[in-house]
Amino acid sequence: QVQLVESGGGLVQDGGSLRLSCAVSGGTFIVYIVGWFRQAPGKEREFVACISFDEGITSSADSVKGRYTISRDNARNTVYLQVDTLNPEDTASCYCAAGNSLPLSPSRVACWGEGTLVTVSS
Repeated sequence: QVQLVESGGGLVQDGGSLRLSCAVSGGTFIVYIVGWFRQAPGKEREFVACISFDEGITSSADSVKGRYTISRDNARNTVYLQVDTLNPEDTASCYCAAGNSLPLSPSRVACWGEGTLVTVSS
């Protein structure tokens, strides 16, 4: 089974930045799409961004466009999410997710990571 392991979360001040990592390993099929979701306390899980390993094509939610940037390192089988200009509303558990087709909605996700917590203090 595909395994996803997130890292890089933590506590950051208002206006700060973090880089999250998602390491992809194992699996019985090729993963074409890797993305990130976030879930704030008491809220539904929300799509953030995704990237295709085939072409490096990216897509991101309007709510985070310009502040959240997704990228990948194929040699390391790792996807990154650079998060900038964070504010307290960005506080959430961030989950890496894998799928094989677009759109990468929660119902289309084949595998989830366990999540990494991003906490933004004021």
